[in-house]
Amino acid sequence: MTDTTSPQLGQIHALLAEAGYEVSESGQDTLRIREVQSGVAIQAVLQGEIMFFSLTCTVVPRAAITPAIMEAMLAADNGISTSHFQIYDAGGGNVAVTLNNFCKLQEMGPDDEDDILSCVHFLMVDVMSARRLVGGLEQ
Repeated sequence: MTDTTSPQLGQIHALLAEAGYEVSESGQDTLRIREVQSGVAIQAVLQGEIMFFSLTCTVVPRAAITPAIMEAMLAADNGISTSHFQIYDAGGGNVAVTLNNFCKLQEMGPDDEDDILSCVHFLMVDVMSARRLVGGLEQ
């Protein structure tokens, strides 16, 4: 745990490392979580009592995000059951398409630990469907 890391973030770091993820601190209240076998990485940010998780699926030209792609991303039957998409400006006319999840932490007991591990697991599962949806976009 670094000087800029909260004790709660230190607990989360240890929990994820114990679960087999490669975890590093990439900024104040920010973790980088990497699934070792696949190499898929998630950024996690602790803001107050909320832990936000974000996974970049792809970075594409803004024009690649068509109404048809948006419809597929928002469809109830797109295979993404627990996470949600967001689009961020990536500069140079590009956008990053991310898959996101979050959980509210209380006293960092077993329920919170389960919520954290579930969020990470759900993102790892949902990213497979998400990449099928947006993986073929024109780069």
